[in-house]
Amino acid sequence: MLRAIVTGFGRLGTPFATDYFGVTPDLVTSAKGITNGTVPMGAVFASRRIHDALMTGPASQIELFHGYTYSAHPVACAAGIATLDIYKDEGLLTRGASLTDHWQAAMHSLRGQPNVIDVRAIGLVAGVELSSRPDAVGARAYDVMVDCFNHGLVLRVSGDSIAMSPPLIVERAHIDDMVSILGDALKRAA
Repeated sequence: MLRAIVTGFGRLGTPFATDYFGVTPDLVTSAKGITNGTVPMGAVFASRRIHDALMTGPASQIELFHGYTYSAHPVACAAGIATLDIYKDEGLLTRGASLTDHWQAAMHSLRGQPNVIDVRAIGLVAGVELSSRPDAVGARAYDVMVDCFNHGLVLRVSGDSIAMSPPLIVERAHIDDMVSILGDALKRAA
């Protein structure tokens, strides 16, 4: 199964990570990207093999029985259709491919900053691993996150790893600004 949270809807320069890696998972779960996070909606994509296996039950049973209180909510469906149109009309599902080299070079320029152990990047996704403070795992990354927020950059942390995935409308100048803000915060958190 693949979760299309950060790796879906154009983040790797292809519609989904499945396209990027050339794999066909049995199931793909997705959500926010369908409606651009404007209203809740999710989806599960099943391979033909899984679909066909689920369709072989007794005639008196409902195949692939599922449903939720807000399934097929008209507002969510309208938001989903509008979002998919924007992805198509603005080329957002493949736009990341043209920014990948710039994004990765910018992110890897953080190597050598104080307490940076590793930088990993793929498509428009990156992780910066920091060394932990003695007896305070996660404190350094948290301080960097707060500092960045105070300077206009929102990012996520998990332990002492910083996770970044800019919006698909990001421009090269935005990437440069993001890396500059993060670099300065890393120096201040040393």
